[in-house]
Amino acid sequence: MRIGIPAETSAGEKRVATVPDVVEKLIKLGFAVSVQSGAGDVANFSDDTYRAAGATVVEGAAKLWAESDIVFKVSVPTQEEVGLMREGGHLVGFIWPAQNPELMQQLAAKKATVLAIDCLPRILSRAQKMDALSSQAGVAGYRAVIEAANVFGRFFNGQITAAGKVPPAKVFIAGAGVAGLAAIGTAAGLGAIVRANDTRAEVADQVKSLGGEFVKVEYEEEGGGGGGYAKVMSEGFQQAQREMYAKQAKEVDIIITTALIPGKPAPRLITAEMVMSMKPGSVIVDMAAERGGNCELTEPGQAVVKHGVTIVGYTDLNSRLAKQSSALYATNLFRLTEELCKTKDGIINVNMEDDAIRGLTVIKDGVVTWPAPAPKLPAVPAKPAATKAIAAPAHGHGGSAPASAGKTAAIFGVAALLFLLVGAYAPAEFLGHFTVFVLACFVGYMVVWNVTPALHTPLMSVTNAISSIIAIGALVQIAPPMAPGLSRPDEWIRGLAVAGIALTAVNMFGGFAVTRRMLSMFRK
Repeated sequence: MRIGIPAETSAGEKRVATVPDVVEKLIKLGFAVSVQSGAGDVANFSDDTYRAAGATVVEGAAKLWAESDIVFKVSVPTQEEVGLMREGGHLVGFIWPAQNPELMQQLAAKKATVLAIDCLPRILSRAQKMDALSSQAGVAGYRAVIEAANVFGRFFNGQITAAGKVPPAKVFIAGAGVAGLAAIGTAAGLGAIVRANDTRAEVADQVKSLGGEFVKVEYEEEGGGGGGYAKVMSEGFQQAQREMYAKQAKEVDIIITTALIPGKPAPRLITAEMVMSMKPGSVIVDMAAERGGNCELTEPGQAVVKHGVTIVGYTDLNSRLAKQSSALYATNLFRLTEELCKTKDGIINVNMEDDAIRGLTVIKDGVVTWPAPAPKLPAVPAKPAATKAIAAPAHGHGGSAPASAGKTAAIFGVAALLFLLVGAYAPAEFLGHFTVFVLACFVGYMVVWNVTPALHTPLMSVTNAISSIIAIGALVQIAPPMAPGLSRPDEWIRGLAVAGIALTAVNMFGGFAVTRRMLSMFRK
């Protein structure tokens, strides 16, 4: 089968559906690849690089669409492109079926098989390699910070120079999904003080791990909506959230909004009053501008200044990093192609029994199959019911206890007999030492295993606790006797004690040194 890569016709779209490196991999799967002349020019992939990778460069969109069994696209196909598509062909790309019902009917009339990369069930772990939404959102989050830095009038990182002190920029990011986390990491890497909020409480640890501070809304409500997305929150939560956003708007220099819910307009998070309360020279980057925007004053596709605040509403953040976006998107489509062509013979099999492929397939041979049923998740193993040891009912002349209870009783009986023999025949000095030994084992166990691993790994905490007990015991052996009548330890005992202290000191101080080096890796 032949895979065709047309030039994107949407206004401002600079990405291309595959790159030369991926062309070579597609050919190894058994496919022939055709690329429309000039398709990758804007993303810095020339026709010659595609030819060198083994692709055929075709002049004109009509010829490419007519010759291709499968077409890879980035943006939603136009009505003209659907008209060029061959009867019964295959199309892979962004479709957004909920927002484009007329397009769905046109594709169905072509008896096409359409795989919408935006419909991938993201909750499946095996689908991560095909998740183009995540890869593109990561690029957009990075670029949003770069756009903010471009129009912001100061450094992101704080500096102290001979010319004066420069405070670090304060950045607030609304939404900590893939795009938000990419923005957090980028802003923190540039030295800014980063704060973030999300309706999903479970992302707080991810925000902190990237160097940000999670700002919690003082309202208890779970925000997970399933499928890796947030849900629409209650009015009470939204009111508390607006109050928190209003406070942050007065304090921070840059706000980046990323909040989107599939199939719904972008929620309004930043009001005109919040914009007016921001410091002159502040910046808002609205990543949801294409769907109406999270800011009330956003103008999609434009960067405008209102009330002294620059509001960036670009809808082509991915195209502003076209080469990187294209490379990631091409890899996502290649991983999908691997799933469709496991035989590596250049023929795809749209297996509707596969949850990931079923979720992607919105039209199969002209029949609309969207929306897909929820994927079957592996069943969570049931917790074993708590069982109580119940004595078996008596039969005949008597019953017997369970085997485990019998073993335990036998062990305790043997132990008690041994202690009785030791107490009856052992010397008095031995009994004193034996008592101290038993108590030391108990106390040592409680001391070692109750150490909290605050700055160490659990293993290092345990070894340091053991080392501390050894050091205390060795110091007792080295110290002079405090009570009259006690003799000094022999020299060989003193030597062993000194050696024990030396070895434990190496272990403890080495542990602290390793911990310090580990922590320094995360310092700026």
